[in-house]
Amino acid sequence: MTGKILDGKQLAADTEAQIRTRVENLKARSGGETPILATILVGDDPASATYVKMKGNACERVGMGSIRVEMPSSTTTEALLAKISELNNNPNVHGILLQHPVPEQIDERACFDAIDLQKDVDGVTCLGFGRMGMGEEAYGSATPAGIMRILQAYNIDLSGKHAVVVGRSPILGKPMALMLLNANCTVTICHSRTQNLPEFIKQADIVVGAVGKPEFIKADWIKDGAVVVDAGYHPGGVGDIELSAIVDRCSAYTPVPGGVGPMTINTLILQTLEAGEKKLGK
Repeated sequence: MTGKILDGKQLAADTEAQIRTRVENLKARSGGETPILATILVGDDPASATYVKMKGNACERVGMGSIRVEMPSSTTTEALLAKISELNNNPNVHGILLQHPVPEQIDERACFDAIDLQKDVDGVTCLGFGRMGMGEEAYGSATPAGIMRILQAYNIDLSGKHAVVVGRSPILGKPMALMLLNANCTVTICHSRTQNLPEFIKQADIVVGAVGKPEFIKADWIKDGAVVVDAGYHPGGVGDIELSAIVDRCSAYTPVPGGVGPMTINTLILQTLEAGEKKLGK
């Protein structure tokens, strides 16, 4: 058996074409206005700067606007909250992204939760998380929402399946588990300190690696025919799962790179468009 490749890169490219058309239609209906994403980068972390640039480039490709806010590494929580408040009150801004992580002196959770729910297109607020978990309208955290879109696009059957999510971060592991639960999976949440972790993973029909450690999840922990989703990315082009040794035994898998990553950015852009449509389309 050779696992089906869940090609997030191709899916993102296909979806961008659809987003571009919707942006053009929205401009026509709104007198030329376009959805605008504001990105906030605090500090000078090179990886974060790269991610922010990629998100701005994605906006440009589909005809959306972007505002890039850069703040020094010495920024205080109060200064960042003031900037978020300013963007909340800017009627021309439809989505706000605060790039994670922020410098350690900043209360990141307080700043995430200060983002207006209607502009929380990255799905990082506690209120948005709670609404999503209860099945109410909210923008999902971009990476798990992107994973759900991949699974849907490739017709992966979720109902009644046992999904094991390895990772518990507030913007990936926890919302991933709730999204799978809402899709009628039976869900087990594990993490790096779980005792007998291989035994849990061997029971999984669907494995989601979201622990943030390179090849932490070994191929021989995963049963034949499982669906394998790797949400990690580390130097050398490896993820959280030992993918090279499982591709011939699993039923489907997300490659690294080219799987989950492109759909994270694509979901952010899509949700910004949806926020713009709600406001400008009226």
